[in-house]
Amino acid sequence: MIPGFLVAWATFPGVVVHELAHAIMCRLFGLHIYEVKYFRLVPSFRQPAGYVIHQPSTKAWQNALVGIGPFFVNTIVGAIIAAPAALTVLQFGGGDWLDFVLIWLGVSIAMHAFPSTGDARSIWHSVSARKTSVLTKILTAPLVGVIYIGALGSILWLDVFYGILVAGFLPRLIVRLLA
Repeated sequence: MIPGFLVAWATFPGVVVHELAHAIMCRLFGLHIYEVKYFRLVPSFRQPAGYVIHQPSTKAWQNALVGIGPFFVNTIVGAIIAAPAALTVLQFGGGDWLDFVLIWLGVSIAMHAFPSTGDARSIWHSVSARKTSVLTKILTAPLVGVIYIGALGSILWLDVFYGILVAGFLPRLIVRLLA
């Protein structure tokens, strides 16, 4: 087992983009941000490598989107950053050191796309409120379950496999589909 803080150090761009995605979603919905730590060098078991403390929305669906925002943002940013380098290295067998740096950046960012268990708790707290509509509860409850499964999957390096898939093989698949 590799300690989580070592993984966070090795993939710090992903942590930064993950927290930035939460902040972007908060700004999009007009939610006040009280404190942001995009990356902390010394995370601990109780204190993550990064976090955003923000005003909760009165709308459960907005809180859910703030929680899952990193999935979309990290996936897209990771794929875009890595695509030119991944195509050069994987498709054409070439590449130089800059290509490998871009691939590392893309994988690092994409592997932090999964919402954390803290994100899942926030989403669940919001949607389990009595005033939340039944439709929102029905749509969001499975999402919270998937987030917890993803968190457990990170023990088996599911997040790394996802990062490699997004940064390395997604660009190749898109080129093959368009060619």
